[in-house]
Amino acid sequence: MRTAEHLQTIYTRMYNQLGPQRWWPGETPFEVMVGAILTQNTNWKNVERAIENLKGVGLLSLEALSALPTGLLAEYIRPAGYYNIKAGRLHNLLTYINEEHGGDLQAFLDQPLATLREQLLSIKGVGPETADSILLYAANLPIFVVDAYTHRILSRHQVIDEDFGYTEIQELFMDNLECTAQLYNEYHALLVRVGNVYCKKKNPDCAACPLQGV
Repeated sequence: MRTAEHLQTIYTRMYNQLGPQRWWPGETPFEVMVGAILTQNTNWKNVERAIENLKGVGLLSLEALSALPTGLLAEYIRPAGYYNIKAGRLHNLLTYINEEHGGDLQAFLDQPLATLREQLLSIKGVGPETADSILLYAANLPIFVVDAYTHRILSRHQVIDEDFGYTEIQELFMDNLECTAQLYNEYHALLVRVGNVYCKKKNPDCAACPLQGV
């Protein structure tokens, strides 16, 4: 089976059995950006608790978080884990938007994909997965997000070798699928669902998995 057909089969099986995922669960582009930082090395339930803390005191805005001392921000996002590090990374992102784009979040997100990605990756604490999550889910730009679930599922189904890196996997998707933000969004979200529920790191539930037999 050719790679393009293999990837399409995986997508079709997941979508037909699991349906649309409506991911990323953020109400605004800014909330998505905050979530992309907070979800580093933790699960989404912890991120939701941290975001609710910020919402509860009216701090979930560029202006409010920019004015908040890093130490106090860390306390609000404590449920997300590594809260001191993540508070610093959030402030690095906010400082860049304020200093380089006059605090205009929409102008920042409206830039061409390559330009915005380069700027995001120049910010300390923003790696490829975080940058691409912001590009896809906050800016609605067509780039495929690769995470641990993606690597695990594709390697177990012999689409990639174990030693494939982020860029190799991303290019595999983008070279073999239609280049649309909607498709990349849904595909990545379905992989997250399958990886979280079925294709677990330990004790995978292969019998119930939508990809059984692929």
